[in-house]
Amino acid sequence: MNNKTHATGRDGPGIREHPQRLAIASELHARPFESLTPPLRATHLAMLGADAQEDRRHVETLCDAFEQVRPPESATHHSVNLGAFHLRWERHTEFSTYTFFCSSPYMGRDEHFTNRALDRVPPAWREAIPGELVAAVHLILEGPADPERSVHEILELFGTENVAGSMVADGGAHLFTDFRLHGDGFGHILIQAGGLPARRTGRLVQRVLEIETYRLMALLAFPIARRTTAQLTELDDQLRSVTDRMSHRESLESEQALLTELSGLAGELERITAQNTFRLSAAHAYRELVENRIDNLREERIKDLQTISEFMERRFTPAMRTCESVALRQHALSERLSRAAELLRTRVDVALEAQNRDLLASMNQRTDLQLRLQQTVEGLSVVVLSYYTTGLLHYALRGVEAAGVALNVNLIVGASVPFIVVGMWTVSRLMRRRLLGKRSSH
Repeated sequence: MNNKTHATGRDGPGIREHPQRLAIASELHARPFESLTPPLRATHLAMLGADAQEDRRHVETLCDAFEQVRPPESATHHSVNLGAFHLRWERHTEFSTYTFFCSSPYMGRDEHFTNRALDRVPPAWREAIPGELVAAVHLILEGPADPERSVHEILELFGTENVAGSMVADGGAHLFTDFRLHGDGFGHILIQAGGLPARRTGRLVQRVLEIETYRLMALLAFPIARRTTAQLTELDDQLRSVTDRMSHRESLESEQALLTELSGLAGELERITAQNTFRLSAAHAYRELVENRIDNLREERIKDLQTISEFMERRFTPAMRTCESVALRQHALSERLSRAAELLRTRVDVALEAQNRDLLASMNQRTDLQLRLQQTVEGLSVVVLSYYTTGLLHYALRGVEAAGVALNVNLIVGASVPFIVVGMWTVSRLMRRRLLGKRSSH
């Protein structure tokens, strides 16, 4: 009962509750969206490799520098206004995101992506952010007061004709991006929010930044998948060579050598699988998140531009299918190795059983020969013992005769021979039975 707690709230049920009830009830509200009003600029960073405590301590350092509230000890999310900019920090399973917002009106065409929210952050602090940079995006959020842009101006802004764009949020905003790194090492996103409410604008910006983050986190598996493809091809060729040799009946020693080779291939496959299983599984989960966020945009086509979903279908989806095919191929190769090893092990076991059967038959033959030889030796032993016993009896009777007793020594000796032989045979049988009895008892 000690691991149970009671609801202590004024309107609580007043009965025992699960110790995790409050945590799971609050989970859906753990990371609320920001309320954003254009014009606004944002810089979004996704850092991989640091632990949650290290990230939290770094955020605490920034909050202390601006004399603002620190994140709670166990927090995985913190949103704080630091004067010149606003920080939103989120800790995910294996990475952390830092999003910096600042209000910035339109400054002219030359100020497109050069007036950045990241420039407001203390340089020493941002350069010491724990982990390794995976996603980095500069985002411009324009409102109704900003000038309208034609498709041609959008292409000039991004410096490429390969721009994806669409009307989103039920036509309430326009979204443009090219999903590539520019000369500053950042991706660029432009959102023309129109008259969207602040909360809805915040949700839209969050989803767009999540698409970029999850897209790159998913693509971390792609180089691994390409490298693994070559390794799996080599293992597949070796397995094919082994199975070809298995089709020819070989000696037991050769089949045992093949089984050892198969065990080596299985060990190598397990090593490869252990190295990339987590990343391939994570890629699948991140892909689903990307697709979910794109669906939530509710895109509508802009003339002369491909939509975000079309861009992903042409570039992102094939890479993800490659990762999934590698995972499936690993599984299929593992099953083939298992079947080949099981088949070969069965053949080796059958060969060993046949070898053991022949060995037992040979041992039975030798046992029969030993028994016959033993019986022969026993017969000869009876004859020898009878011969010496008869000789002893003869010497004894001659001694009695020499003492003056009238005896027919030869007659007595001749008459006693059958009795002596029978007696020696009986004694021999009794001794053998006694020995066999002692052996069986042990």
